[in-house]
Amino acid sequence: MATFLYKLGRLAFRRRHFVALIWVALLTLAGVGAASAPPAGNSSFSIPGTEAQKAFDLLEQRFPGASADGATARVVFKAPAGEKMTDAGNKTTVDELADGSEVASVADPYTGNAVSKDGTIAYASVKYDVSGMELEESTKDALEDAAQQARDAGLTVEIGGDALQAVPETGATEVIGIAVAAVVLVITFGSLVAAGLPLLTALIGVGIGVSSITALASALELGSTTSILAMMIGLAVGIDYALFIVSRYRAELAEGREREEAAGRAVGTAGSAVVFAGLTVVIALVGLAVVNIPMLTKMGIAAAGTVAIAVLIALTMIPALLGYAGRRVKPAGAKGKRLGRSRKGEPKPDQPAGQPKANLGTRWASFVVRRPLAVLLLGVIGLGAAAVPAASLELGLPDDGSQPTSTTQRRAYDLLSEGFGPGFNGPLMVVVDAKGSDAPKDAFTDVEQRIKGLDGVVAVTPPAPNKGGDTATITVVPDSKPSSVQTEDLVHAIRDAGGDIEAKTGAETLVTGSTAMNIDVSQKLNDALVPYLVLVVGLAFLLLIVVFRSILVPLKAALGFLLSVMAALGAVVAVFQWGWLSGLMGVEETGPVMSMMPIFMVGVVFGLAMDYEVFLVTRMREAYVHGEKPNQAVVTGFKHGARVVTAAAVIMMAVFAGFIGSSESMVKMIGFGLAIAVFFDAFVVRMAIVPAVLALLGKKAWWLPKWLDRALPNVDVEGEGLRTAAERGTGPDEDRELVRT
Repeated sequence: MATFLYKLGRLAFRRRHFVALIWVALLTLAGVGAASAPPAGNSSFSIPGTEAQKAFDLLEQRFPGASADGATARVVFKAPAGEKMTDAGNKTTVDELADGSEVASVADPYTGNAVSKDGTIAYASVKYDVSGMELEESTKDALEDAAQQARDAGLTVEIGGDALQAVPETGATEVIGIAVAAVVLVITFGSLVAAGLPLLTALIGVGIGVSSITALASALELGSTTSILAMMIGLAVGIDYALFIVSRYRAELAEGREREEAAGRAVGTAGSAVVFAGLTVVIALVGLAVVNIPMLTKMGIAAAGTVAIAVLIALTMIPALLGYAGRRVKPAGAKGKRLGRSRKGEPKPDQPAGQPKANLGTRWASFVVRRPLAVLLLGVIGLGAAAVPAASLELGLPDDGSQPTSTTQRRAYDLLSEGFGPGFNGPLMVVVDAKGSDAPKDAFTDVEQRIKGLDGVVAVTPPAPNKGGDTATITVVPDSKPSSVQTEDLVHAIRDAGGDIEAKTGAETLVTGSTAMNIDVSQKLNDALVPYLVLVVGLAFLLLIVVFRSILVPLKAALGFLLSVMAALGAVVAVFQWGWLSGLMGVEETGPVMSMMPIFMVGVVFGLAMDYEVFLVTRMREAYVHGEKPNQAVVTGFKHGARVVTAAAVIMMAVFAGFIGSSESMVKMIGFGLAIAVFFDAFVVRMAIVPAVLALLGKKAWWLPKWLDRALPNVDVEGEGLRTAAERGTGPDEDRELVRT
């Protein structure tokens, strides 16, 4: 591995014009594809294997055309104080709402029984022929103009539904996050040129990835959230992977190597760690497919593709750009004065002459190996305390009730709750399949009566059969809001009653609708979490055994990850569910955590956690295999890697935190969750718990059965083959021509 990447790095350094041209061409091609691609429609949301999806599929089969994918708008009107919508002066017409070629139908409030009992609130339903993302601006303008006319007449008017759906905005905080990353890079490298290289390559990689997602969005039914998450992860790993290679390049220069040779060795050593770190992230993201929720699978694969691009750019474009930069990228420690000396050239009084002062990483590692048990206990107890709120985790999917109160969708949601009850925004649809029943009409009536007798039901509509008379739909309005535990209990109660009804009449009763879908998604994700963890952690565990040639080091890495991810979930629950510091985070409405957030965060955080494990511990193993004692190897690993890993963690935290300003609640939540998870994992687990455990284990940490050592492939992440070749005075594989400088 190291030898191949060494050759690749030197080739990219020499053929820098060709490499740069390839990546610029790919960026241009992806940009043209994104610009010429048709607009993405609504991303399909299906959950195979659940009752809600089965009912939805049955509706499409028995009620053809009833479940069209067009956008909807629910225009809600409220009369002035002391008046009613039924008053002659307040009666609104729907003629203006029907304007536009994309309008399919409009339901009048007064003929469609859409006026509240007290007469103060009414709503009109508008259906369109195309999805919300495909609606023309003129159609949206006509909808808003009609609402404004009613406002001018003295009514309160708000618009719900997905007709005014917009691409989520991330706000200025994303730019701030990138700016913080730039500042950290400048501080780390002490050079604007060296700091600019990781930013440039990360932006190119993200540009290619996001543009490709945009180009394929319509064909693959990718939602707007997919590109935002890919951007979030791609920026973070793209900057970090480039950071590690540039840092190693400067270290190689400091050892006196020529620039082309230093570029090759940087890619051969740090690049090997980049490859394996990237593999763990890709495994974690692609592994989301085991959940069998197509939307989550697409999000994972899209983000994994962006990570793969980041790895390839780091391995090829970074050495090419280093070739362009030349002497403007200086060796590590080259700051205009000799290390270990004062400005006047005299030895510093607090250290021996000629010896550089121990850096903060060295001093911290020395402290940890002297007191490993205390550091270990403090880290574990601290993360355990942070994880306590995770025991109260409640899952759900967002609806208009989770939108900020500043949005018209949220205000329309609140008006409907006020006029028609909290359950009106999340009705349940019961589908009765009586194809196997001898008396379908009796079965429909029986289901209706059984549902009316259940607790928590406000209204039940009469059965609406299809043309064939073998299937009917019944709408059930709960007395509680869609995301409540009471509504979930009602769904389970209807399903339990369906078993008795089927035994009695032969008719199958299924519950669907957005609320039932959300409940089924949450349950499915809960059920899939353990198998997903076993698959992803198992594959990465095997991969890390190959990298570190140890059993206990990968085991420690996996257990440390579990600590950090549980602590991160606890922080998410505390902020987004309990409301702690919610104002600071811009969280206007607390409630259940997004159903897909925990498993998505687990996948991403595991990959990133293994990044820091690989980058930090490979330096320790490199020192150990070259003869250092276990504790000294830990200190050496921190001496060379702590500064860079710290910078990488701060950069990731800044990039992820930048997405907290997003208008999309799921993006906001994932941004916060990933930022706090990186903090816990990098600074508590990898910087404290890992060296403490290694110090306690000593030589046992690097133990590997001899039979397994012989069976495993030697991937040479530490670059031992390069060192051996250098000692022989030849290039790897005796390739003298390749290493000629």
